[in-house]
Amino acid sequence: MRPALLLTRMASDNQRLVAKLQARGVSTCCLPLLRIEPETESAYQRGLMLDLDRYQAVVSVSPVAARLGLERLDRYWPQVPVGIDWFAVGESTAGVLREFGLLAQAPECGQDSEALLQLPRWQLLLAKPQLKVLIWRGAGGREHLASRIRAAGGQVDYLELYQRLPADNLPQSINAAREAGVRGIVVLSIQALEYWQQAATEDWSWQRTWRCWVPSERVATRAAELGCEDIIVCNGADDEAVIAAIMAHPLTAQGE
Repeated sequence: MRPALLLTRMASDNQRLVAKLQARGVSTCCLPLLRIEPETESAYQRGLMLDLDRYQAVVSVSPVAARLGLERLDRYWPQVPVGIDWFAVGESTAGVLREFGLLAQAPECGQDSEALLQLPRWQLLLAKPQLKVLIWRGAGGREHLASRIRAAGGQVDYLELYQRLPADNLPQSINAAREAGVRGIVVLSIQALEYWQQAATEDWSWQRTWRCWVPSERVATRAAELGCEDIIVCNGADDEAVIAAIMAHPLTAQGE
């Protein structure tokens, strides 16, 4: 029996990936490492959405940010303001925006701020005087994109739509996954990686030997810092990139 691969996204994302991997003969288990807690809308946040037409660009950093941001967009704007460039960090996030009817741009290679800034449209935007950009994201997060925009003289505001918290009963669930034969794990953010390490507790010396698929060199660096020994870097976090990396570096039964 081949060892199982643990998928750790949100439940709906896991189920979509399960079907694609099962069709390729990959055994999987599902365990979201994070739970998403939507933020209560503040008066400040409401003002950001009501002033949406004052921004030249809106960036959504995740599918969750896109979905929650679109709920508020639909609430306050019966018609989407014109003249806004819509961007997504990754094709999965862009797909959420496009389903709503927005012409979202996303990098073809890589799913981070660095890749996003390589899009030709950004070179024009960064040259604009008084550029204003709104970023839809969870609480906290990287500052690279905002730093580049501000360095070019632009203004950045954050609409923080949710918090990422550890899933309930995570230590028990991780232990059950190990007992079920899991020997590999897909971890697509630094925060999820750290929650996994914390939940493993005294079993971390074993779990860190699992093959670990991550979306970028940045996450891979953190995985190595935590002691992970078998790290595979995918070319992004979308389904196609993850599947390609899994198929190129499959788990094998002991002795194969």
